[in-house]
Amino acid sequence: MSAAPPPRPRPSRALTPVSRVLGLCLHALLFGLLALAAARAAAGPAPRAGWVYGLCALLAAVYAAGVRAPAVRRSARAAGLWLAGVGAVWAALLAVSPDGLWIAFPLYFLELHLLRLRWGVAAVAATACAAIGASLGHGGLAHSGSVSPGAFLGPVLGGAVAVATVLGYKALYRESERRRELIEELIATRAELAAAERGAGILAERERLAREIHDTLAQGLSSIQLLLRAAERTLPEDAPAAGHIARAREAAQENLAEARRFVRALTPPDLEHGSLAGALERLCSGIPGPRVRFSVSGTLRVLPTPYEVALLRIAQSALANVVRHARAGRAEITLTFMDDSVTLDVVDDGRGFVPSGAAPGEGGFGLPAMRARAESLGGLFTVESDPGQGTAVAVTLPLPVEARP
Repeated sequence: MSAAPPPRPRPSRALTPVSRVLGLCLHALLFGLLALAAARAAAGPAPRAGWVYGLCALLAAVYAAGVRAPAVRRSARAAGLWLAGVGAVWAALLAVSPDGLWIAFPLYFLELHLLRLRWGVAAVAATACAAIGASLGHGGLAHSGSVSPGAFLGPVLGGAVAVATVLGYKALYRESERRRELIEELIATRAELAAAERGAGILAERERLAREIHDTLAQGLSSIQLLLRAAERTLPEDAPAAGHIARAREAAQENLAEARRFVRALTPPDLEHGSLAGALERLCSGIPGPRVRFSVSGTLRVLPTPYEVALLRIAQSALANVVRHARAGRAEITLTFMDDSVTLDVVDDGRGFVPSGAAPGEGGFGLPAMRARAESLGGLFTVESDPGQGTAVAVTLPLPVEARP
């Protein structure tokens, strides 16, 4: 038969300045009360003064040993054994001196601090009963035959005050810990947001440069090449300018190829190693929460880089809204190729909303940003939704002549 597993050590809690001060005050109170009990035994006609001195010294030694022992702070079993030893010596002190009653008050706090709440309250109740019994034995029924209310009220009120104080302190400590965790979470979130904004700014600048190069430099070089080719065809082969035109056309062609390489280098990472359809499929498989299905309709073909970037960003923003706001169980992205246009549809079965009441910037880049992307390429952006009926986002981009079949 296997041996029982050892008790799990209690997690050590970092001491705050306030808890250190409270601990020092508790130690000072207990040692002060022990010194007072010994002084009263020396000053009065106490036949058992020797016992009082010895028990006060023993209780101080047992208490100091437990305070300095690391095992008491780490193990609930060691703490319980130490409290049992302190309680046994204190009970012996109660038997020989009524001044031992005063030690009950610091013991209340010690028990509530080291034991779980229910066991701490039970220990406080047992300590109060022992104090009441000692009070009755030393100054109540044993001498006058009557019971003084103070014999009950003192220990009971002391225990109640200790329990209320410890519960209040623990509530304040929990609230302080929650605020500390919230502050740490806010700091971490702010750092993540700053990093995300930097990354988004870098990607946006890359996309802007790619668009500018494609729409200005690359288009201009392509037009120059076409014009030079037309001029080359109109001139006879032996004309003096024919060789210059041929070399100019070759230079324009080389620079156009270089410009296109720049555009490809500035392509978003999601499109670097595959097509738009592949990037959208990876996007759908990596979305947390709702099940997202991707499909392609029509003949799949390569689109100009600005079109692929715009469609990918719109899909990312639309799916971000689905995850954050729609509470959808399913969503579907469809990429449809037609002869003169390409359409992206994002449909979900979420809670829906009123499109006219959507705030600018709501959810990721927001509906206005998606619409601006589509309109920058001459496209059409539409949103259809009703509360409880899901949402459908569609963007249609007309293809340039060179991208048509």
